[in-house]
Amino acid sequence: MAAPQLNSLLLSSTDPQRLRQWYVAALQPDENADVENYGVLRFGSVYLMIDTRTDISDKSPEPGRIILNFDVDDARAVVERMNGLGVTWLAELDDRDGSLFATAIDPDGNYVQLIQISEAHRNAMGG
Repeated sequence: MAAPQLNSLLLSSTDPQRLRQWYVAALQPDENADVENYGVLRFGSVYLMIDTRTDISDKSPEPGRIILNFDVDDARAVVERMNGLGVTWLAELDDRDGSLFATAIDPDGNYVQLIQISEAHRNAMGG
């Protein structure tokens, strides 16, 4: 029997259109589609599904509980684009021995981490 595969994440919001627009502008998904009541964004092989919920608060009360990690080829360019959108940063771009990390805060207060792993670190991880 094959191991389960993580295919998608569901991100609920009281203002899903605003949240979706932020992810599209900030991170430029491979696909941006409407599927029934969901905004569906594809980043590589993972889908980020955004929907409406009325039983949640406008801002995430514990944003560090789940952090959305995005591998990027050019962290500096993505940070520059996001700065142009007025993004709030939890952690500014940081060089950690050649790998770059930054953590933004989306409009609902969720943490969104950009990661550009150096070739040396990727090789050390077996990839």
